[in-house]
Amino acid sequence: MPFVLSMLGLAVFAQGTSEFMLSGLLPDIARELDISLSAAGALTSAFAVGMVIGAPLLALLSLRRPPRRALLAFLVTFLLVHVLGAVTPDYEVLLATRFVAALANAGFLAVALATATSLVAPDAKGRATSVLLGGTTMACVAGVPAGALLGELWGWRSAFWAVALVSVPAVLAILWSVPADPAPRSVAGGPRAGAELRALRSPRLVVLLLLGALVNGATFCAFTYLAPLVTEVTGLGAGWVPALLALFGLGSFVGVSVAGRLADARPLRLLALGGPALLAGWLATALTAGNPVAVLVLLFVQGALSFAVGSTLVSQALYAATGAPTLGGGFATAALNVGAALGPWCGGAALTAGLGYRSPLWVSALLTALALVVGGLARVTRRGPATTPRRMARPSRTDDSEAPSTTAGEPADDRRGR
Repeated sequence: MPFVLSMLGLAVFAQGTSEFMLSGLLPDIARELDISLSAAGALTSAFAVGMVIGAPLLALLSLRRPPRRALLAFLVTFLLVHVLGAVTPDYEVLLATRFVAALANAGFLAVALATATSLVAPDAKGRATSVLLGGTTMACVAGVPAGALLGELWGWRSAFWAVALVSVPAVLAILWSVPADPAPRSVAGGPRAGAELRALRSPRLVVLLLLGALVNGATFCAFTYLAPLVTEVTGLGAGWVPALLALFGLGSFVGVSVAGRLADARPLRLLALGGPALLAGWLATALTAGNPVAVLVLLFVQGALSFAVGSTLVSQALYAATGAPTLGGGFATAALNVGAALGPWCGGAALTAGLGYRSPLWVSALLTALALVVGGLARVTRRGPATTPRRMARPSRTDDSEAPSTTAGEPADDRRGR
């Protein structure tokens, strides 16, 4: 893997840390800015809205610029608004910086996904995707706890400074390592944009994006409400919560790493086994939530399965969107964030309805089951073979394709596992 991919992953790590770190900083922000806790919570909502809106919109606008210039513009904007957020005494300004940071984050990730896959061999998109998504998982493992620790030691503003500082090496690496694109890029709405928009009409891509949203919704539904589950059902003290969050994040890192090695060669097998296993895991976690040992084991396993399946769906979406690499990355980013917003909302609705602290786990199981049903219906109604680098390299075997996975609809061929 090219070194610049690691630096793109570092930038995604900083952005993932920024997205999730506020959960441990909101009380301090509310106290210092003299606002209510719910008003402080709007900072998180502003980021989520910016991610969903920004991913497809800025991916489209970025078609006017070479990838290096677009990446630098998004990342420098992200860095600067964190500096502004770290120094402003005004809540409204801070709220605006969260929205703008999310727009920059969404645009960066959309272009980074397209750039990463262009820097590797045609059949290595899964590994390239795993490097970028590994930045998000490491944000859960290390970035969020580190942000909480910085907030405890030096105040919440220090966490914003840290995010800006971590972004600097990535800016330099992009400047030096991402190839310049001498070819002229079309304006938004011009020939290139039109071609990419037409390429997004693929039914297979729509199915994969829907599955990605459902799986990510299940993941963040459980992750968001892990703390009350651990303290109220499992019976562990509040001091265990950061450790269990980190354990889930560690599992997610393992899952992304494994998926990066298998998503290109054996996507069918990974999704066909991983999807049902993910459903079984959420059911098992809900049923055994009162057992601390079971919870410890299952949180790690579910973190691994969630991100292994999720990252494979993203890489398969990028294969399906080969004719629209930038907009495909943008819509993949938007789909993941729709899930990240939908899942916690559904879990919160279950809690509000008085269904108990285990209810978010049941919701996660329901969302995963829905993904399996959607994938199964897609398999039944549309069994055409996927176009992958492996098939293009071995066209004589196009009549030997496997049936698509029930989890992903129609992922890439899985010949190596035969």
